[in-house]
Amino acid sequence: MAQADGGTPRERYRAQVREEVKRHAREQIATAGASALSLNAIAKQMGLSGPALYRYYAGRDELITELVRDAYRSLADVLAVGAEGGADLPALAHALRRWALADPQRYFLIYGTPVPGYHAPPDTTAISAEIMTILLDACAAALADRPAREPAPTALAAHLADHRDWAFGNPAPPEALHLFLTLWTRLHGVLSLELAGHFTGMGFDPARLYEAEVADLTTPRG
Repeated sequence: MAQADGGTPRERYRAQVREEVKRHAREQIATAGASALSLNAIAKQMGLSGPALYRYYAGRDELITELVRDAYRSLADVLAVGAEGGADLPALAHALRRWALADPQRYFLIYGTPVPGYHAPPDTTAISAEIMTILLDACAAALADRPAREPAPTALAAHLADHRDWAFGNPAPPEALHLFLTLWTRLHGVLSLELAGHFTGMGFDPARLYEAEVADLTTPRG
């Protein structure tokens, strides 16, 4: 008989074990990276046999997919809360950095080097599209708030007018698509270098660099 607090005892136990497996997986990834993820090593930590663990996850790819879903969902929720609370584009950009710094390996799992042999299923793309939509909407709003003037034509804007499938039907104008792509690549460039430790020993605060990039990308030019 199902319980009011989340299924049968067996279902609750299964959910608890799956969460424990994910916890060990995150610890393993933090130590050696996602490419070194081993279900057998996790089974040993949990006092289970390899075959017993495979009753909870069919294989490495299923476990990685769960972690990828969790990571995308976490960032999507952070940005959605910000957007619903009225956060503008700079505020959302800084929310992205706080999220990344809170768990660098979670960040690298979805924005770092792809795991060899792993291919994410389509539903993870749907969650990442939520993130893109929030930021694209913020880019469009930022441009709409600037003084009315005819945007200067650029080759990229012209290209994006006809190459926008990646925007998942978002109606943002080409200028907003251009702003999004520039913001996305430059901010992830700073974050990736910072989280990988490449700024260590250079004697400056990466937060200042990130802040300067955000300001440069979001401050209207005369």
